[in-house]
Amino acid sequence: MLPEQGVFIVADGMGGHAAGEVASEMAVQTIAGGLAGVVGKPENDATQMMTQSIIGANSAIFRRTMDEPEKRGMGTTATAMIVNGPRYILGQVGDSRAYLLRDSVLTQITKDHSYVQEQVDAGYLTPDQARTHPYSNVITRCVGANSDVVPDVYVGTLHSDDVFVLASDGLTGMLEDHELLRILNSDPQPAVMVDHMISEANRRGGLDNITVVIIRIDRIGES
Repeated sequence: MLPEQGVFIVADGMGGHAAGEVASEMAVQTIAGGLAGVVGKPENDATQMMTQSIIGANSAIFRRTMDEPEKRGMGTTATAMIVNGPRYILGQVGDSRAYLLRDSVLTQITKDHSYVQEQVDAGYLTPDQARTHPYSNVITRCVGANSDVVPDVYVGTLHSDDVFVLASDGLTGMLEDHELLRILNSDPQPAVMVDHMISEANRRGGLDNITVVIIRIDRIGES
């Protein structure tokens, strides 16, 4: 995470023998490196940098799984955000989410790359059924598991007082959206909100690693 450079990244790794930690660390470092100097770039260029940085992370992790057999099968989610003047750019692979709180309404911007989300999209499961489904943690796209990956990219305009939440499924699997909204409305300080979210998820059982980044937009920069 490089807030001073307008870049924020959440990665949630998977794989035995601590390989998940390796994958997530590689993803963050590679994506951050690929986004160096991105702020101030034209939007098309910045969007391309986002896409290529995630593809680059995928290639680096996949090569390592080929070179080190004990790390076969490791991978990671990746959700990255650029604050670029009056606009934001989000890149995502996996089920770590990005939310936007604007005018008291919390919206999930990203869509999970997961088995249950595909079942919801196909009409076989309701969102409530998906939350408690035994395969709710099965993702269908991640960084590093295959030689190629296609990130989803979202762009939009920033408003003053926008609040973005980037979070791993360790949080969103334990807290529902209305509970996240309640916490976001409870305190103006992002660090306090992060601590509150993590504490509440752990109180519910904390079944997975919990990573949360909250970005509050106090003022809009120039393009």
